[in-house]
Amino acid sequence: MAKKKDATAGTPATTLLTRERVTFTVHTYEAEDRSRASSSSDRVAFGTEAASALGVDEARVFKTLVAEVDGSMWVAVVPVGGLLDLKALAAAAGGKKAVMADPAAAERSSGYVVGGISPLGQRRALPTVVDASALEHATVYVSGGRRGLDLELAPADLVRLTRARTAPIGRGPE
Repeated sequence: MAKKKDATAGTPATTLLTRERVTFTVHTYEAEDRSRASSSSDRVAFGTEAASALGVDEARVFKTLVAEVDGSMWVAVVPVGGLLDLKALAAAAGGKKAVMADPAAAERSSGYVVGGISPLGQRRALPTVVDASALEHATVYVSGGRRGLDLELAPADLVRLTRARTAPIGRGPE
């Protein structure tokens, strides 16, 4: 029988940060059990749930999304309170068209489950674009590789470790 992992146990993301001697803080919260919601409209978005549970402004909590730009997989990191601007992502990536990646493909590529995909320590490092608004904060929060686990770190460290470019790829909610 498999053992249940402790919420504070290491993930590839925390392992990377520790190995690179990056200052970070682990934040855990009780993630909503998504299997019991009767419909998707009953569910709160993963990132919004994290910001609320941690008592942090949504502008400092970033979600990790996987998209395809001209057929190649890319990672986009944007504030949880807004949306990914696919046209802006395509432009930042030097491409013409971006579409959201299939969730199963995102999970296979990253090694994480949807709702817990971290931009750090992914199974296969993909080119990454971090929304430029991250640089406005001393620290930002990103998924630690598991639902209910967020990591707080300096945006410069996030950009450096993901070899990301920064660009205005997020937009407000509709």
